[in-house]
Amino acid sequence: MDHKYFMQKALEQARIALRKGEFPVGCVLVYKDRIIAASSRASSTGAAVNEIDHAEILALRQLGNMQRKIDRGKITLFSTLEPCLMCFGAIMLSGIGEIVYAYEDVMGGGTLCDLSVFTPLYRNHQIPIISNILRKESLELFKIFFSNPENTYWKDSLLAKYSLSQ
Repeated sequence: MDHKYFMQKALEQARIALRKGEFPVGCVLVYKDRIIAASSRASSTGAAVNEIDHAEILALRQLGNMQRKIDRGKITLFSTLEPCLMCFGAIMLSGIGEIVYAYEDVMGGGTLCDLSVFTPLYRNHQIPIISNILRKESLELFKIFFSNPENTYWKDSLLAKYSLSQ
């Protein structure tokens, strides 16, 4: 599987979010070398800000709405930012086979959690994770986002400071 190619597709989704003033996270789900779902972060700006419309969650919703039967263990999720704990749990519960991400989330990333301290549902679910695929390209989108004074989402956060310091 061409990780860089599919991460480029996730980065395209992140750019869509950024153009809308949203937090620049994009996600694609890949099955048998084909993109079956694509999404970008929503609701990080405007009147209806929430912490549910993450790119990964929106892609998993698309997967859930599919009519055809797919072996979810053979799906690779590509995200431009390390999935948070909520998304990581949803990815595991959805049976996704692999996670590939571009940029580490030093503030809220969930993929480095010690699953051995969780309940069996999570503890027994080992999922391969590949990081730092097109990290620089993803980082640049976050620098643009956090440098824009109109964007107040996570302004002055650990992630903002970390991103802008690189």
